[in-house]
Amino acid sequence: MAKILPVPADPSPSFFVPIADLVHQGGLLAVGTESSYALAASASNPTALDRVINAKERPSGKPLLVLIGERSQLDTLAGSVPSWFHAMINEFWPGPLTVIVPAQPGLSPVLTAGTVTIGIREPGSAFLRSLLRQTGPLTGTSANLSGQPPCLTADEVEVSLGRDVDLILDTGPATGNRPSTLLSVVDGPAILRAGPVSVEEIQRVLSNVGLLVPVRGLP
Repeated sequence: MAKILPVPADPSPSFFVPIADLVHQGGLLAVGTESSYALAASASNPTALDRVINAKERPSGKPLLVLIGERSQLDTLAGSVPSWFHAMINEFWPGPLTVIVPAQPGLSPVLTAGTVTIGIREPGSAFLRSLLRQTGPLTGTSANLSGQPPCLTADEVEVSLGRDVDLILDTGPATGNRPSTLLSVVDGPAILRAGPVSVEEIQRVLSNVGLLVPVRGLP
């Protein structure tokens, strides 16, 4: 079974070193986010990405969103984005907004599901951002078998996925809040999944930068 590692309230820089080493060797982590526990593997390691898919028993053709710890990490993932994209992330990052952007050429098809786009988020958790600055971008898909409810505690992850995960970072119980709002910036703003950031909030930011195109919402 996977090792459960309690995360201290104020981890020292040395706390992250063996975790980052594990990730760089293709390891698979589980860690708490703002809503649930997530499976975190290096976004640049094809073997690690395959481990995520196999652990979740996830059907092919579904993309994996990516978490970043700082804006500079966008350059390795995102292609050309509209000017208003920056106003959007300045307002809502770190936080519960995932943006779908054109993908950099050469990214793994496991991340993009064969599309030319990728979903990216800078999470609200300060611990997770610190980890991401050490590891580089990581997957942020929910830690659960495909079709099952997301895990909200380290113990739940161990029961569900402990055979496949190398290390569970116990950040305490997750809130169970709604997952992030999913906003596409490709071909105009469109909400693909409702979440904590509302259509009205997104529309306000766009209006502030002079973009009067309505945000397409869910039916």
